[in-house]
Amino acid sequence: METDLKCFEAAPAWAFEHPVVQVYWVPLALVEANDYNPNVVAPPEMALLERSIEKDGFTQPIVLWFRNDGIFEIVDGFHRYQVARKQNLSHIPGVVVNRNSPGRNDRIASTIRHNRARGKHQVMEMADIVVELRRRNWSNEKIALNLGMDSDEVLRLSQIGGLAELFQEREFSEAWE
Repeated sequence: METDLKCFEAAPAWAFEHPVVQVYWVPLALVEANDYNPNVVAPPEMALLERSIEKDGFTQPIVLWFRNDGIFEIVDGFHRYQVARKQNLSHIPGVVVNRNSPGRNDRIASTIRHNRARGKHQVMEMADIVVELRRRNWSNEKIALNLGMDSDEVLRLSQIGGLAELFQEREFSEAWE
C-alpha cells in the first residue's frame, strides 16, 4: 500500500506545536514518577493494561515534564510506566509538555488536568494537592482555573485537607474520658 503524504502538506503550521507531533523514545533510566498523583488503578485493570501493552504495544505516549536536572517527570501515564519497568523495557514513548515552565506547581496542575479529564480521583489526595498549592501561594481562583474546579470544590478540598493542620498545635481537654 502506498502512503499519500499530501495530508501532511495540508497541515497548518500551528499543528506542529502540539506535543503529540514529537513522540520520543525516552530512556527509562531518565524517567521518574511524580510524588503527588492521586490516581489509582485496581488490580484487574492493571492486569488488563499489562496485557494491552504486551499485545498491542504502547498506543499512547507517556506525558512527561523535563526538569532542570535533566530528568523527565511523569505528568500522565504512571501506570504505563510501571508496566514498562515490570517488562524490563529500556525506553518508553513520551511527549514533553513543558516549554517555558519548570515549576512544580505547573507540573501538578498538568497532572490533575490529565487525570480529571478521565474522571477518577481520590478525595484525600486531591485535598492534599489543593492544600499544597495554597501553601505555594496559589489563590483559590488560580487553583480552580488550573485544576478544572469550581470555587466551592476548592473551598471544600481546602477544608478537608487543612483540618488536621488547623488543629495540630491545639491541646484538647480529656474531660470526655
